[in-house]
Amino acid sequence: MDTHQRLISAFHQHFGTDPDFVARAPGRVNLLGEHVDYNDGFVLPAAIDRVTLVAFRDSGLSRSALLALDLGEETGFDHQSILKKQDSNGVPLSAWARYPAGMLWSLNAEGLETPGMQAVFASDVPRGAGLSSSASVEMAFGAAWEKLGGWSIPPIRLAKLGQKAEIQYVGVNCGIMDQFASACGVKDRLLYLDCRSLDWQPVRLPEKTVIVIADTSIRRSLTNSAYNERRASCEEAVRILQGFLPGVRALRDVSLEQFHHFAACLPEITARRAQHIVEEIARTRQAVDLLENNDISRFGQLMNACHASLRDLYQVSCPELDVLAKLAQSMPGCYGARLTGAGFGGCTVNLVAVEAADTFAHDLAAGYTKITSLKPDIYICRATDGASVETV
Repeated sequence: MDTHQRLISAFHQHFGTDPDFVARAPGRVNLLGEHVDYNDGFVLPAAIDRVTLVAFRDSGLSRSALLALDLGEETGFDHQSILKKQDSNGVPLSAWARYPAGMLWSLNAEGLETPGMQAVFASDVPRGAGLSSSASVEMAFGAAWEKLGGWSIPPIRLAKLGQKAEIQYVGVNCGIMDQFASACGVKDRLLYLDCRSLDWQPVRLPEKTVIVIADTSIRRSLTNSAYNERRASCEEAVRILQGFLPGVRALRDVSLEQFHHFAACLPEITARRAQHIVEEIARTRQAVDLLENNDISRFGQLMNACHASLRDLYQVSCPELDVLAKLAQSMPGCYGARLTGAGFGGCTVNLVAVEAADTFAHDLAAGYTKITSLKPDIYICRATDGASVETV
């Protein structure tokens, strides 16, 4: 039984009736532009065909009742209880429940109609792997309430409301990229996003390629403190460089030439962090022309250079990620490989020739296990459309 049918069956069993709709929202993987979203840079993610699904119907009440099928846990909340981050019985919301509750809170703050719903949801986006499982939950529930409320907003606005929920309600200081990719995904396309203006365009994936994601099985540790340290280094670099370049608002405003001219004025660690950001933004901007010209080889080289920069300059890799990237880069049919997401564990993303994908996935898994004694999960993915709702 596939996830869709499993959801509908579980919904009927739990609520004694059938759902009216199923919402879907994809996870995402980022091919270039890592750690630049909070520096007003440019990113190049894709929505992937691993998704969160929500089977739902109007409850006829102000209260919503949710079952997280993967966890075997349920919750219920209403417009008042979520203000205190509590369920309808006054019990603090569990960690997973804060994502749909936060989405409800954010939509309510905009004055959008949000009827109570009965919902069962499940996801095949791995949690904690850097593939935006939380954003896919937010966008799936956002799309569900959009359907029940009878209103319609642009996907980019739904993404911004999801980001607001994650920052102000869940308490994770995230950029816009995850929710954006989940809401605005385009089949067979990467998404080139300006994180300052939020202007974006779809860019074609190289022909006859697939995205292969390899999960180290290592979950991120100390990420919040390490992430905050790097963000602080970027902010310090901006403050210092503003003394020489008054027009600089973020590292996005510093050219390669300007950075190398003034790098010696920065503390060593700060300079290293800033160098990654400035060079990564340049790589991402260069990538668009390469993709438009189907220059897969040079695009792959940019991915490889990104991994080296994240490993050596930004220092957010780990031995397992390095093993996966190095193995992949040496394999036939692999154009480029790099860690994706915050780092310190999680996944690598690989751009692979479609005819080599199955062999690549098998050999990468075998090689990684031989070196680390760990078993990776390998996902052969395609770029997919963003959040949507279908009638059951």
